[in-house]
Amino acid sequence: MELSAATKASSPYLQTIAEAYGQMMLHPTYRFWLLLTGAPVNLVVLLVHLYRRKTSPVLTLRAQVETELRAAGHYDRLVAEFEQQLIQKQRFFGQQPSKRETDREVVQRAESRFREIVNEEIAYRALENQTGEYRFTDTFRSLAKFPLFLLLSFIPGLLMYGLMLIYSSPFAKFVFERLVMAIFVILGVALVVFTILYLSPFDPAANILGETATPAQIQSFNSLYGLDQPYLTQLWNSIKGILTFNLGSSFTGNEEVVPTISRKFPVTFMLAAISLVLALLIALPIGIFSAVRPNSLFDHSFMFVALLGLSIPNFWQGLVLILNFSIHLGWLPATYSPNNALSFVMPVFVLGTGLTAAVARMTRSSTLEVIHEDYIMTARAKGLNRRQVLMKHAVRNALIPIITVVGLQFGAMLGGAAVTEKVFNISGLGSYIVDRQFIPDIPAIMGGVVYTAITISLVNVIVDVMYAFIDPRIRTRMKHY
Repeated sequence: MELSAATKASSPYLQTIAEAYGQMMLHPTYRFWLLLTGAPVNLVVLLVHLYRRKTSPVLTLRAQVETELRAAGHYDRLVAEFEQQLIQKQRFFGQQPSKRETDREVVQRAESRFREIVNEEIAYRALENQTGEYRFTDTFRSLAKFPLFLLLSFIPGLLMYGLMLIYSSPFAKFVFERLVMAIFVILGVALVVFTILYLSPFDPAANILGETATPAQIQSFNSLYGLDQPYLTQLWNSIKGILTFNLGSSFTGNEEVVPTISRKFPVTFMLAAISLVLALLIALPIGIFSAVRPNSLFDHSFMFVALLGLSIPNFWQGLVLILNFSIHLGWLPATYSPNNALSFVMPVFVLGTGLTAAVARMTRSSTLEVIHEDYIMTARAKGLNRRQVLMKHAVRNALIPIITVVGLQFGAMLGGAAVTEKVFNISGLGSYIVDRQFIPDIPAIMGGVVYTAITISLVNVIVDVMYAFIDPRIRTRMKHY
């Protein structure tokens, strides 16, 4: 009987689903979420599986093998061997257990070993007869061959099929697992930050209300903001607020935390992003040129300048720039103004100096390591010009450690922009967190730190994805992952 056109067209998808289900059942973590997200569908599959096992030839084969082996005296010989071994062991250690305990242990060992022998014999005979144990995954695979089953189970098993679709694509699986890891990192950050704030010796009520506050006022303040609740209750409320983007009001100013962060975070992010772009535009060409001409005057000069850039503190560099370009020369404004683009020049320069130096040094060392590899010499021997060899083969293979440094440094810029923001009076997220650190304003600090951690985690996911686009070896490993 020939299949219909629709069935033929859908058969590759049915086969993909069946294969993904079988592979996911081999991994404990994926198996747990697969069974949980598709519980109604898996329940139906289990009922069908139990029904089919009753008529499976394997059960008949198992009963036949057990009967034959018992009739041949295998079980009795196992009992005699284990009894003799146990008696010798008891005599050697001077033990005198009761006969009942001895018989029970002998039977347990004999039953366990006898089951192993039966399974080995079943596997041998099943291999000869080309029949095998009927497993739960086999039941799902047989049902998944029918489009009607998938149609009826699509709604109750929507999450399960979505998970299987992600698993069947190596790239989607790679990104999905990185996102799940990022979620656990964010929850860990929230736990650590809240615990530190909870154990802080500072009292928010006393710091805000002042020394003249009465005990009744302090108690009322703690009750209003839930500070009189147990640790776990406060922790749960904070995590729930982060997940629902509702952290309530800050302790100072009675302003909503999430809208305030949404206004301040773009300033910090824009500052870090512009600094990153300018740093890459400067650092990558200089690092590559230094690697092509190592130990030259330019190489030594730039490495010295880069070392200075890594050594100069941001706050000191910012104060020097303000003193010279704002006070003495009057070229640039000393403080940040959203309506004046020139006020962003010095903060970007200060924040990008350290990143430029770090990326340039990494680019130089990574490119130097690559250009001495055998495949670079082979490319030159094929007749490729120096520029093609450098850009197509050397730089591309040197980008992996560079991207790693850029990702880490961008996260450090987001977290470390507070000093630069304070120097130039920028109303960003970093200065917002610092201003509320010593109260401590728990909702404001939790929101600022955790949402910054979310951004850093997403940046790291993007960096991991870029690895796959740059390095074909990583793409190959992903297909077999």
